Amino acid sequence: MGAFLTVPTEEYKDRLIDFRDEILETDAKIEGSSNLLRYKDINDWLEHIRLHGSIDTVPAGEVPATQYIYVREEDGKIVGVTQLRHYLDRSLAMYFGHIGYGIRPSERRKGYATAMLHELLDICRQRGMDRVMISCLADNEASRRTILNNGGVLEETVWMPSREVYIEKYWITL
Repeated sequence: MGAFLTVPTEEYKDRLIDFRDEILETDAKIEGSSNLLRYKDINDWLEHIRLHGSIDTVPAGEVPATQYIYVREEDGKIVGVTQLRHYLDRSLAMYFGHIGYGIRPSERRKGYATAMLHELLDICRQRGMDRVMISCLADNEASRRTILNNGGVLEETVWMPSREVYIEKYWITL
């Protein structure tokens, strides 16, 4: 199960469309995609993530973040997405954390999420981060296992009124 993280570029346009279409067709939920599902044109999404990648270009009131895709080596298929938020604002600290991630429906339960998060944590270390916050819905057993498999320690469970869900907040020491 070889795969690698990379920043999405125009080179991956067709594979990004395929990834997005699968999510839409299955009506699945996907986190860590920088709102990919809202974009009909992948070039617009690529510009969106480019602008969000730097403190100098991120829209006012938002936190800079780096978007990654997780690409399977054997066939080049995008199996997952993950986003690293460079720091936490109030909302991120309350509910979402530094990292969001998601695996396409046809590739779930194959270990990709755990491997992808592990690789992203290496990037966090290289960026000089000493710990990261990550969260999941309290009823998302698969995401909980992914976080725990990467050393996550539960800090608390909080109610998110806007979505009417409980969120589990974890910290991972790097």
